[in-house]
Amino acid sequence: MSIAHTAAEYMLSDALLPDPNGSRAKGLRLELPSDRIVKFVTVGLPLFLVSLAFAREFSTGTQISCFSPANFTGKQSAYVDTSCWDSLIHYEFDVAGNTTATSLWTLKAFPYSLLLIAVAMYLPSLLWRYTAAPALNSDLRFIIDELDKSYNRSIRLVQHMVKVRQASTDPRLFWEEFEKARRERYFEFPLLERYLACKQRSHSLVGAYLLRNLLLLLLVAATCLYLGFLHLRVFFQDEFSCSIKTGLLRDEAHVPDVIPCKLVFFSVFQLISLANGGVYVLLAPVIIHNMLQLLQWDKRLLSIYEMLPAFDLLSRKMLTCPVNDLNILLLFLRANISQLQSFSRLNAVCALREVTSSPHHIDTVVDFMTLLAGLETSKPKHPACTAGAEGNPPPPSSEILEMKPTGEAKRNAGPKPGCA
Repeated sequence: MSIAHTAAEYMLSDALLPDPNGSRAKGLRLELPSDRIVKFVTVGLPLFLVSLAFAREFSTGTQISCFSPANFTGKQSAYVDTSCWDSLIHYEFDVAGNTTATSLWTLKAFPYSLLLIAVAMYLPSLLWRYTAAPALNSDLRFIIDELDKSYNRSIRLVQHMVKVRQASTDPRLFWEEFEKARRERYFEFPLLERYLACKQRSHSLVGAYLLRNLLLLLLVAATCLYLGFLHLRVFFQDEFSCSIKTGLLRDEAHVPDVIPCKLVFFSVFQLISLANGGVYVLLAPVIIHNMLQLLQWDKRLLSIYEMLPAFDLLSRKMLTCPVNDLNILLLFLRANISQLQSFSRLNAVCALREVTSSPHHIDTVVDFMTLLAGLETSKPKHPACTAGAEGNPPPPSSEILEMKPTGEAKRNAGPKPGCA
């Protein structure tokens, strides 16, 4: 075996991907980065704000300050504060002297409503996790494994071609078999392509994804409406009139009909509601964008893997309406690009193919590696040309299998006789 053959064998062996250590299932991301950010903000923000509200409540101790009559003792004033905080009813008198009672209980329940909002915002993610994530996990593992295996099969095919070419006594028979195999599509592995084509007729994953985002958008809109209602009805009334003339105090003459009170935490709740509502309004376009990205194909990954044999969904124009499971899988493959060991190598091959000025027609990684291994991608013409011009027999197979000479070696060798 010549040095060129040994170098080609080492080069092809190094091009093979190593076997993955452990299961890929643990490292797969089953949420898109934008969806993860939206979930973190929609769930984490209410929890953070409610923690601030509770911290403010624990630090101040009292949430209300009532202006009791001067003849009330300290215990009586404390009783007024406690009674008015428990009732939170605003009494208002009209011109005729009639009393109108308005409940302010929504203010007391506001921190707990934030907790309920956080739980509700987590429901779409929970729905996705238990309805679509298991099937998505299985599909991604299969596709990632097949993409890496297809790359390895292409490299092993070139290794086999080099060995067969070396063992062949008649180079012309080898190239005839090689060209026949190209015509018969022997070098292609269509399992993955057919599987991806079948995913274009499936809509379970895309349906679950759209349902998740629509439900999340509906919850965000409902939260904004709820916070707007609080601002219009309650959050502009930090002072109210409280009545304690109930029970045993109903007939007490020294107890006034109403006592003015002021809510201490009012400004804090205003800031919390404005912050929560403002961030949710900004997140609405992000959620809409996550749904609208399904209206176009993400072809960046497909263009790279067109270098694999039988992976020509783009060149054969097999892509149909983008609202299907295949588009979802492509988006999640982009999110899990670190799990695709073959992606970086195929990306490098694509870059080299574009900058390499080669007269040969390079379609797949098999063609590129064939050139790197020292074989032509088509039947060479110089042996026949030399034999026809000089009447000499074609050179032995060991000479044809030598690696391509460098530019300096070509200049030193000069023009070949009979081919000038």
